[in-house]
Amino acid sequence: MRLPAVLLLGASLFFAACTGGSGGGAEAPKEVVIGQYGSLTGSSATFGISTKNGIELATDEINAKGGISGMPLRMVVEDDQGKPEEAATAVNKLISRDRPVALLGEVSSSRSLAAAPIAQKNGVPMISPSSTSVKVTQQGDYIFRVCFIDPFQGTVAAKFAYNSKGIRKIAILKDVKNDYSVGLAQFFNETFVKLGGTVTGDEAYSEGDNDFKAQLTKLIAGQPEALFVPGYYTEVGLIAKQARQLGFTGPLIGGDGWDSDELVKIGEDAIIGSYFTNHYSVDDPTPAVQNFIRNYEAKYQSKPDGLAALGYDAAVILYAALNDVAKDPAMAAALGDRSSDPAKEEAKKAARSRLRQALAQTKNFPGVTGVITIDADRNANKAAVVVEVTKAGPKFVESVPADGGPAGSPNDGAPPPTNQAPVAGEAAGAVPAPGGVAPGGPPPGPPPGGPPPGAPGVAPPPAK
Repeated sequence: MRLPAVLLLGASLFFAACTGGSGGGAEAPKEVVIGQYGSLTGSSATFGISTKNGIELATDEINAKGGISGMPLRMVVEDDQGKPEEAATAVNKLISRDRPVALLGEVSSSRSLAAAPIAQKNGVPMISPSSTSVKVTQQGDYIFRVCFIDPFQGTVAAKFAYNSKGIRKIAILKDVKNDYSVGLAQFFNETFVKLGGTVTGDEAYSEGDNDFKAQLTKLIAGQPEALFVPGYYTEVGLIAKQARQLGFTGPLIGGDGWDSDELVKIGEDAIIGSYFTNHYSVDDPTPAVQNFIRNYEAKYQSKPDGLAALGYDAAVILYAALNDVAKDPAMAAALGDRSSDPAKEEAKKAARSRLRQALAQTKNFPGVTGVITIDADRNANKAAVVVEVTKAGPKFVESVPADGGPAGSPNDGAPPPTNQAPVAGEAAGAVPAPGGVAPGGPPPGPPPGGPPPGAPGVAPPPAK
């Protein structure tokens, strides 16, 4: 049966309306896609999971406030299994398949170093939340980080050991296949010796090892007062237990790679009373920190570690820069364009370049992990804290500002940020604390107690 022409015309118009018109299917909805890669499985899975949770919390908060110029953020996540080669594969997949405007990751310096050249080659800005090796941002001008770097962290750890704990002899046990561990050991060694200390021994192991008694026996024979172990929690807990079995009674000191609830589960009583440098402390009374902790606990039913806080800060700084770029309607359109039309690639490339510029201009940003300024090398200039390992969790010991000034809360005296976005809890409707202190500002009044006598620059633990 032959259908009337008017019916055929109506059917064709209906089909065109349903498919978006001409020949290729409906136009993809406007959204801003971010790629994230990390170790969601493998031996250091807690690093990747905590980071993902922090990023997810920040993303939910920004989307609840309308996203980027009215466009929702969509996070695409790839698991690199804690392997550098898989990190490279994950980033290649994200860029070719999902076409993100930026990448967030990785925690491990070795895995960031595997992925960063790919991001740089494709002109996709990448922010590492917590890779501290100096080599990471040297991969190119599209590579950033929001954490401090190993020269600073190593110096903080060495000064804490020498000045705060009065240690004069220390031995080092490092992960020789881990860029982070090797670099941190180097900078600790250099600073400790310059201060007048003696490194009595320097031994190595590889990630995945579980027997360290041969190295520990050699190190303990040198009669050190402490051990510096700049590795990951997976091995550090075992090292602590075996050191105690060999009769060593001094403290272990390490870096932010210790930061996981698993550390005490693995090391048990052997690791209690040891110390490590970190990016923030849950004891910090700053409103921005406490808002973040409350929101994180409500969503994940656990306290956020330093990796979660850094993931949050990396995402919020990225979203602040995206909001800045999206003030230009043409840039906003390019950021949200999900098509694969080659004719639009130049506009997308220009938008990513503008995003890179906005990230590089981040100054005095009030993050959860401190006031963050991105320097000329795309590293974060910020404070560090030292915490003690206790059964109840990391306990604040002291804070060390990036500029070497008086110690205190990492957010004390924060100048106004230039790339302003909702800071911790603000997107979820946080209000200023009593006394008119807005999220991200300093707590009212000085820290309780003041610095202890005879310890310049060492702050007491903030009130819990």
